[in-house]
Amino acid sequence: MPTSTKKRPAARPSNRLPKRQRVTLSNLKASKSIAAEHTGDSGTSDNSASEEVEEEEEDNDDDEQSIVPNKGLSGDNTPLLCFNPLITCCISVTKNAHVAQRVLTQQRRAAKPHSTLLADAKRAWSLARQKTISKEERASHIASLMDIVRGKIQDIVFKHDASRIVQTIVKWGKGAQRDEVAAELRGRFKELVENKYSKFLVAKLARFCPSHRLSMIMEFRSHVVRLLLHREASQVIADIYELHANATERAILLRDFYGREAALLPLPQKITKDEQGVFLQGASEEQRKRILTSLRENLELMINKSDKGPLRHVIVHRAFWEYLSEIAQISDDREREKMYYAIFESCKDLLAEMVHTKHGSRVVREFLARGTAKDRKHIVKVLKPYITTMAQDEDAQYVLFTAFDVIDDTKLIAKSILPSITLNAKLLQASAAGRRTLLYMLLPRDRRYYTPSMIARICETDSLRVHTSKKSGDVRIAEICSAASSDLVSWVVRDGAEVSRETGGSLVITEIMLEAHGDKEAAMEALLSPLSAPYPSNGDPHPIDLPHTSRLYKILLQGGHFSQVTNAVVTRPHYKPSTFATAFLRYVKPVHIVAMARDGGAFVIAALLERVAVDGTPEERAGLEECLSGLKGDEGGSIRGRGWAALSEGLGALESRGGDVT
Repeated sequence: MPTSTKKRPAARPSNRLPKRQRVTLSNLKASKSIAAEHTGDSGTSDNSASEEVEEEEEDNDDDEQSIVPNKGLSGDNTPLLCFNPLITCCISVTKNAHVAQRVLTQQRRAAKPHSTLLADAKRAWSLARQKTISKEERASHIASLMDIVRGKIQDIVFKHDASRIVQTIVKWGKGAQRDEVAAELRGRFKELVENKYSKFLVAKLARFCPSHRLSMIMEFRSHVVRLLLHREASQVIADIYELHANATERAILLRDFYGREAALLPLPQKITKDEQGVFLQGASEEQRKRILTSLRENLELMINKSDKGPLRHVIVHRAFWEYLSEIAQISDDREREKMYYAIFESCKDLLAEMVHTKHGSRVVREFLARGTAKDRKHIVKVLKPYITTMAQDEDAQYVLFTAFDVIDDTKLIAKSILPSITLNAKLLQASAAGRRTLLYMLLPRDRRYYTPSMIARICETDSLRVHTSKKSGDVRIAEICSAASSDLVSWVVRDGAEVSRETGGSLVITEIMLEAHGDKEAAMEALLSPLSAPYPSNGDPHPIDLPHTSRLYKILLQGGHFSQVTNAVVTRPHYKPSTFATAFLRYVKPVHIVAMARDGGAFVIAALLERVAVDGTPEERAGLEECLSGLKGDEGGSIRGRGWAALSEGLGALESRGGDVT
């Protein structure tokens, strides 16, 4: 009998399970998130953090001895836990250690100042901050909370948990309670705004306690520049200036940039919101130069510390613009240019951080309008990575408008600015600001899309570009439009049918078709292909039934917009409506043309009739007249009002033109 070469497995003790089924104490503990181990929670208190560390140390002390199941005595192989005396003893010791540690933690908390007050305040705070309670209940809890912390707010407000308690009082409390908190903290606002936790309380007080805001701002006086460079205080000071302060309070905050000598000059009794030069009224020429030098030094301090983020704040942008405005008042041309280039050379690499606000945008536009060709090229290079974002911003887009208006090197514009706009046309057309940027390349300053206030803002740099730009404005506009046309028409070919169904998108598509240069037959076919669907539609609305899309087809058939001034359609030189009308007849079946005329497309078909009557071939006129012959006796029928009037006028023009030809 041959001997087997297969080894016999080792005998397993009857009271042990396979290793993969063994249960350990460490396996029974709750798992900890990996993210929690790598990122600390800044919102937890020191006590909570110490508790977590202590619990981790206790977890490491737990032994890894296995709880080994035994085989059932009845022989049914059911595993049962073995109550090993040694393991039971270890578990007991561990539980006792946990209890002792918690007692020690509670003793540490109790030893801290105001521990009883904070414990009572937290109980009331947990009730007051609930979102589902009524106003009466919340007012009662806030009153209880105020009774607990009254007189001790200055002592506890610098702690993260107590600061949140006081913030709840300011947020939900009555005016008298808010005023009481502000009055108790008076004299310590500068210290509060520099604290990691209490700075949020200062922001809430500035918002909810306007009667105390001036006294708060007076405590910041002579420290504003330094606070704007402080890691904790910077954003709070900037928010107070931008969101909450009135004109006088803004002036007090801004005056710190002008230095000590400007502080000796009196402020006017009444200051308007955007009034400039209020700090230099009554100053002599020499005083003006010294004060502006101090202003520039403080601005350069912000520039040199740009890694701390002060350049993104509105108050700094306002100081920049006031500097540029005030140096224009200096009589010495040489000195004025010297002061201008001193600040430009300091900040020319950081202009992208300033374009998102009204005054920051104005500063960059001033640099563009006053700069040389080399300066403008550098500015465009700095802004190039952010063009698409700027095109969607209400303030930053004016920088792009000024670039289009003043830069003579249109090849630089076509290479560095236009691709970021034209290649993202579908994204930009979804917002009003983005549509204005797209349309500015085609119709700059057109009153159809830009309000008088917008045009006035765009024209602010016109007086400067007269001295720094040599190319004619009309030539520059034509070159920019030509450079953008290819990408825009290609976009219409790709997405025109979809975008034309949107209200804003249909406006952009209309102007691209009317103003863009080059061949647009493919774009016309892309827009007309949806009209080949049966009318009326059984599913989604037919393009003719969408008012804005129907208006698009009407304008394209007319050849331009109707002018109320001339009482006629203003045709465009780079668009042929006859080509569009021919394509319309090719894509839309006669039966659908009749259905459109009887329903929602009366004005579109009327425009088609007028276009074919003027530019159509005899075959097109004869076919269209035959197609619509059944409408001649429809007066007072299904087609009513202005729709029937437009159709009858178009039919009359078609008949008279057909008679002339025959």
